[in-house]
Amino acid sequence: MAGFIARATGHVADALRYWEPRRVIYNVALAAVVVGHIVVASPESRARLSVNVLLGLFFLAVLANVCYSAVYVVDLFVQFSGLRDFWAKGRVALLIVGTAFAAVIAHFLSTNILGGAF
Repeated sequence: MAGFIARATGHVADALRYWEPRRVIYNVALAAVVVGHIVVASPESRARLSVNVLLGLFFLAVLANVCYSAVYVVDLFVQFSGLRDFWAKGRVALLIVGTAFAAVIAHFLSTNILGGAF
C-alpha cells in the first residue's frame, strides 16, 4: 500500500507541475475571446455590460476553471496506465484541443451575452 501511495503522490505532483502553469495560457485564451467580442461588437457590447453581466462572466470564468480541472482525471489515468513516456506529446495535444474547445464555447456564450454576430 505504501508503494501505491508513493507512486500516486509522484503522479499527482507531476500533473500539478505540468498543468497549473498552463492554466494561465488557458485563461488568457478565453479572456482574449471575450475581450475580442467586446471590442469588435462595440458599442452594442458595451451597452450590454452591467453588474449582472459581469457577475455572469465571472461565474463562467470560474466554471471554465472547474472544467479545466477535469484534465487531472485524464492525466492521472494515463500515468497510472504505464504510458507515461508517450504522454509527453499527448499532454500538449490535450492542452491545445481542450483550449480550442473552451474558446469555441466562450465564443458562442460571448455572442449570446454581449451581442454581435461573427
